[in-house]
Amino acid sequence: MTFSNELHVAVVGATGAVGTRMIQTLEESNFPLTKLSLLSSARSAGKKVLFRGQELTVEIATPDKFEGVHIALFSAGGGVSKELAPEAVKRGAIVVDNTSAFRMDEGVPLVVPEVNEKDLLTHQGIIANPNCSTIQMVVALEPIRRAYGLKKVIVSTYQAVSGSGAAAIDELNKQTRNIIAGEEVTPEVLPVKGDKKHYQIVGNAIPQIDKFEDNGFTFEEMKMINETKKIMHLPDLHVAATCVRLPVETGHSESVYFETDQSDVTSAAIKDLLAASPGIILEDNPSEQLYPMPINCVGKNEVFVGRVRKDLDNNEGFHMWVVSDNLLKGAAWNSVQIASSLLKLGLVK
Repeated sequence: MTFSNELHVAVVGATGAVGTRMIQTLEESNFPLTKLSLLSSARSAGKKVLFRGQELTVEIATPDKFEGVHIALFSAGGGVSKELAPEAVKRGAIVVDNTSAFRMDEGVPLVVPEVNEKDLLTHQGIIANPNCSTIQMVVALEPIRRAYGLKKVIVSTYQAVSGSGAAAIDELNKQTRNIIAGEEVTPEVLPVKGDKKHYQIVGNAIPQIDKFEDNGFTFEEMKMINETKKIMHLPDLHVAATCVRLPVETGHSESVYFETDQSDVTSAAIKDLLAASPGIILEDNPSEQLYPMPINCVGKNEVFVGRVRKDLDNNEGFHMWVVSDNLLKGAAWNSVQIASSLLKLGLVK
């Protein structure tokens, strides 16, 4: 990937779990930037970060810091995005936002490059990076949709604590130490920091991610439902989700049931299709106990798929197991992919 002009990139939320991965991904992918600005809250300003052999200082994120920035990667919380993303756009930057602040806004493309890269052509300054659990699922579903159609999706997720931020990782590690030492565990973060109740995550499965909506689904589940329809341009697709937090640090897993428009599709055909699709690695050999697991996907950009099998009662139904690093493909890598697509499509001036 090359870019002939000067290219100034900013990372907002540079010291957070995703922001740190964004910086690492920009370096490892040889993204052709010529200047990198690292922005954060006042609490983290002044920290030093090494990038391509150069020590950079993290600065406070203020509107004037976006002067001359071409692409701004945001991952500092929805409130920060709503305040500063429009300011960045006013100053000529294209914003790739990793929060839920703009995802369902009309006129804001919600993009997974393997699925709907061309939606970038209609951007008006802000591009939304989808929810991490949505991203890996639609990457696996899109080749199937293109080949055989898609009419129903039912997903149960098994999500890592890193999806809830650095405080949740710290809580997982602290609780593990407490239990080993025979000490009392005092949950303070999960399922939702600041909510009425908190539960132990070690040795547990918490069937709540984010707040509950009036319809009984959580906000995380509604994100998966609504984002999938928007990304795939299938407003009438039947989607249901149940999202569960597990005591895994990194790597989301998903059990996905889907129905195609055709009844003569075989599981072998689905496997061949997935194996040949960009951004997907098929790991599916039951006789050798080969299947994706989060412990093996950490640090990798791809979406891993296995356990593909036809439903026993519905000729149009299939099951598959989908795993990915939620901080990479689910956040940092997808954001950098979007930035690369902007260059490829000639949208960065």
